[in-house]
Amino acid sequence: MDLAPTIGIGGGFAVVVAANVLEGGNPMSLLLGPPLMLVFGTTILICVAGGTMMDAKNIPKSLKRAFTGKVEPAAAMIPEVVGLAERARREGLLALEESISTIDDPFLVKGVTMAIDGTDPEEVRDILEAEVYAKKSEDKQGAKFFADAGAYAPTIGIIGTVMGLVHVLENLAAPEELGHLIAAAFVATLWGVTSANVIFLPLASRLKRLSELEVARMELAIEGVWAIQSGANPRIIAQKLRSLLPAGQQPEAEAA
Repeated sequence: MDLAPTIGIGGGFAVVVAANVLEGGNPMSLLLGPPLMLVFGTTILICVAGGTMMDAKNIPKSLKRAFTGKVEPAAAMIPEVVGLAERARREGLLALEESISTIDDPFLVKGVTMAIDGTDPEEVRDILEAEVYAKKSEDKQGAKFFADAGAYAPTIGIIGTVMGLVHVLENLAAPEELGHLIAAAFVATLWGVTSANVIFLPLASRLKRLSELEVARMELAIEGVWAIQSGANPRIIAQKLRSLLPAGQQPEAEAA
């Protein structure tokens, strides 16, 4: 489990609360039911309206993935692919059938299995690339939901503030209540802006980053399977796969 989102979002809220306390405020004055219901409830519902019911059903899955998802670096796959290439070159592709049980990556297992079954290399590449494309589309929709929520929430907060100010104007005859009513009105804007920038937009960025890392690993697996099927020299395969990594990861991968 990657603690980055928990630390980031939890720490962000902690700083907001600490700043409020240092300014002499009472954190409990920010926990008003109507503004919270308006901002979070309306934001989620209009984001659902912007997609399909199938998209809405996948929201809990995306949320769980944002907090618990973890992707192994693509560089970690290179020694495994090179080991498979060495055995395939020495004993033939069929010998890799014994090695499948030791492979942790399901996508790599699928590619190697198709290679063992004698599937044409072009067909293997087409099938795996189609799966990568489907993965990108699914991940894009999950991130889009939270990105949309980050765009809508501040505006919904402003709507709540306007509603609160209308209520203030209705009570001008009671000056002793105006201060409390005005403060309550602006809580909606506070939650709209805070939820967008501390929750929704960071989660959208997190999902996009996880998708990038997973896709990079899948693309490296495709090149690895292709090279294994072609019978390339394992050293050349290692060099080629390292060249697909970001420049900062290449020295570490070479050392491994």
